[in-house]
Amino acid sequence: MSKKIIFMGTPYFSVPILKSLYQNGYPISVVYTQPPQKSHRGQKINKSPIQSISETLNIDFRTPNTFKDNQEEYEFLKKLNADLAIVVAYGQIIPKEFFNLTKKGFINIHASILPYWRGAAPIQRSIMNLDNETGVSIMKISEELDSGPVSNIYKIKIDHNQNAQEISEKLSFLAAEKILDNIDSILDNNVKFIEQDHSKATYAKKIDKKESQIDWNCEAIKIIGKINGLCPDPGAFFSFNGERYKVLKAEIGNGIGKIGEVISDQLEIACNNNQSIKILEIQRQGKRPQKISEFMLGSQIKKGSKLLNV
Repeated sequence: MSKKIIFMGTPYFSVPILKSLYQNGYPISVVYTQPPQKSHRGQKINKSPIQSISETLNIDFRTPNTFKDNQEEYEFLKKLNADLAIVVAYGQIIPKEFFNLTKKGFINIHASILPYWRGAAPIQRSIMNLDNETGVSIMKISEELDSGPVSNIYKIKIDHNQNAQEISEKLSFLAAEKILDNIDSILDNNVKFIEQDHSKATYAKKIDKKESQIDWNCEAIKIIGKINGLCPDPGAFFSFNGERYKVLKAEIGNGIGKIGEVISDQLEIACNNNQSIKILEIQRQGKRPQKISEFMLGSQIKKGSKLLNV
C-alpha cells in the first residue's frame, strides 16, 4: 500500500522541500498552508508560496485559520490515517492532540542548529548574532516550541557577505536534498531521535520592526550583521530629514569620523570604535533600490551630514 504524507508549510523556504518530495515520487496526500492574506494596498489577495506551488502541482491543499479547537481538521486527518506529517515553517501551532493522527508522528525541519535559535526567526537571529555557522535540524514536534528530539542536523558556514534571503535559500535547498535521506528511514523506523540539551537552548524571537533602526554607536561588524540579518525584510534603516532609508548592502570601511557622520561622497558613515560602514545598495522610502553611485547623484545626504539615532 502506498504511503500517505501530509505537508505543512507557508513561505518560499518551504517550496523547494515540497517540490523535492513531489519530484522524487513521495505521495503527498494533502498540503496545509496559511490562508491567503489581503495586502495593505488595494486589498489584493496574496496566496502563500506553498498554496501557489500546490496548485501548480495539482496537490490538494487546505488553509484553516487555526487548528485550535478545530474538530473539522481533526476528523479529516484522523480519517486520512496518514503515515507521516512534514512541517516546514508552517507558521501555526499544532495542538498535541493532533500528534498521534499519523503513524510516525509530525516531523519538523527547523532552520537552525538545535537547541540554538528555537523560534520564529532563526536565520535572522543567527546572522545578527554573527554566528559562524547555521543549519537545518530534523526533529519530532513536541508540545514545547522546537524542543522535540532530533534525528539529524546538517550545517553550513555563514558567509558574512550574504543576507538572510541568500542564507535562507541555501538552507532550503540543503533541506530539500537531506529530507530524502531521512524520510525512508523515518517511515521504516530506522532512525534514532535524540533529546536536545535543553540547558543550551536559545530563542529566536520574531523580528520587531523597532529593532530595525541602525545604531551608529555600535561597532561596524554588528551593524553589518543587522543589515544582512534583516535584508530584505523588514530591512535595517536610518533616518535623515524625516525620511527613512533602508540599507540593503554594506561593507566595513576604513574611514574615521564622529559617530553617525557621513565621511565620504559615497555614503561612508562613521560608527563606534573608530570604524566606518560603506553603504553599497540603498532604498529611499517609497523609491526603488539603488546602487550607491546612482543614489548619490541626486541625494541630499552629503559628506558632513549627521545621521542621528532618532
